[in-house]
This record gives sequence, C-alpha cells and structure tokens, in this order.
Amino acid sequence: MTDSHAASNAARFDVRATAADHFAWVRTRLALERTIMSWLRTAVALIGFGFAIVQYLEHLDQTPGTRAAYLPHAPRYLGLALIACGILALVISIWQYRWSIRYLWGEPYTPLAGVTQEGKQTPVIAVAIVLILIGLFAFFAVLLRLT
Repeated sequence: MTDSHAASNAARFDVRATAADHFAWVRTRLALERTIMSWLRTAVALIGFGFAIVQYLEHLDQTPGTRAAYLPHAPRYLGLALIACGILALVISIWQYRWSIRYLWGEPYTPLAGVTQEGKQTPVIAVAIVLILIGLFAFFAVLLRLT
C-alpha cells in the first residue's frame, strides 16, 4: 500500500469524539451483537431440524405396517446436510463478527469507543463455539450411527 493510498484511507472519515459519534459507535457495536445472535439462532434451528428429521423419519421407517422407503438413506443425508449447514453458518458468523469487531475497534475509531479493550469481549463467541461443538457431536452421532 502506498503512502498516498494510506493517507486517503485515513482521511476518508472525519472521526470526532463527540457524544453523538460515541453513541453511533455503540449502536453499531450492538447491531453486530444482534447480527451474530441471528446467525446463532439460524444455526441452532438448522442443526436441531437436521437432527430431528433423521430421528423422526428413521423412527417412522421402523413403524410396523409402513412401506419400505424408496430412498432409505435420504433422511440421514438430508439431516447431515442441514447439520453441516448449521455448523458452516456458525463458522462464517464467527469470522464475520471478529472481522467487524477488529474494524470497529481499529483506528481511527478507537477514541469513539470510550471504553477499554476489556469491554470488547462478549460471551457470544463462547456460545458460538459451544454450539459448533454440539453441532459436530450431532453430525458425528448421525454419521456414525450404525443401522
């Protein structure tokens, strides 16, 4: 990156440490939290629905008096695909959140934060990581289930 290009990026925004700008920064920060929480809800729904489809349709297949399924492994593949999509959504959401937070806490916006770097951490990343582990457990429980 050339010096003139770096100077033009630094001068791109006029950052003033005023109360209005600080609260705009806080609103942006909270919007990031809401966004990752939406990703988490979607991922939990995908993982849960994928696992439920496998359980329900395999149980339905074993019910006496029902016809044999045309594609007996289709519920498992569909469930695995949904669980994998949920895990992928979690990974993408963590990447997007961390990139956005790094940008928001970087220069020239640091004076707008008005709080220390310790205030940067929230439990949402820990929740996302726990959900990834749960998703991986569900994925391998379905994948390795011997029928």
